[in-house]
Amino acid sequence: MRDLVTGMSYLAKGQRWVGRNRRQWGFGLLPGLITLIGYAAALTVLVLRADDVVDWATPFADGWGSPWLGLFRGALTALFFGGCLLLALLSFTAVTLLVGQPFYEALSERVDLTEGGSAPSSGLPLWRELWISARESLAVLVRAALWGVLFFALGFVPFVGQTVVPAIGFCVSGFFLTEELTAVALQRRRVALKERLELLRSRKLLVLGFGVPLTLLFLLPLVAVFVMPGAVAGATLLARDLMGETGDDGEPDAGGADVVSAPPASEW
Repeated sequence: MRDLVTGMSYLAKGQRWVGRNRRQWGFGLLPGLITLIGYAAALTVLVLRADDVVDWATPFADGWGSPWLGLFRGALTALFFGGCLLLALLSFTAVTLLVGQPFYEALSERVDLTEGGSAPSSGLPLWRELWISARESLAVLVRAALWGVLFFALGFVPFVGQTVVPAIGFCVSGFFLTEELTAVALQRRRVALKERLELLRSRKLLVLGFGVPLTLLFLLPLVAVFVMPGAVAGATLLARDLMGETGDDGEPDAGGADVVSAPPASEW
């Protein structure tokens, strides 16, 4: 349970960090605002067309009588829209991080400097970092989409689909959301996606303590934009913990970024 509380504390510490560094917070808002406008337009179209999509996908139900047709298609519409929202939540972070890569890299480096006195660097050109980030974000989104399909199917199970499945869904969303955010700091340490996932799985309560509350906050689009810079700062603190760059008391280790060796460049 200690890890669960520690994960929550990193989320709060990240927000406090950007509160003390208002310039970094201001720059960090720009990518989120740009992405939000695009997603708002897409979701508006989705709301207007969701009924048509469900009708097209269920022609076998055209002859059903009332009220079964309405109940069936209404439930499917809600599940379809909920699945799209889940995917939007996860992809919003990925797209925002990709759009704001230079901004969030600089913010994460500043956190490292203030916490440990040094900031690890991948040593790669920007175009290569963007390519790696896009490739790995796509891989994460594919995993998240597969979970989304599973949860969509399980949503038809009576009682369990309306209680247990949504709770597990928030946990899975929190895990992948944390992966996307910690990737900013861990990619600079040249930790590949496979190793990042192993690190996160080794401290599941820490990851869920950070990711699940953030997932709930990200359900509110405007809130997501404003907390994004602090989320990146908090995820950097969490990444330092995962890499052993903080002591047992949570204070920076004297070794800083040298505590864990980076994987060989061939993996990148």
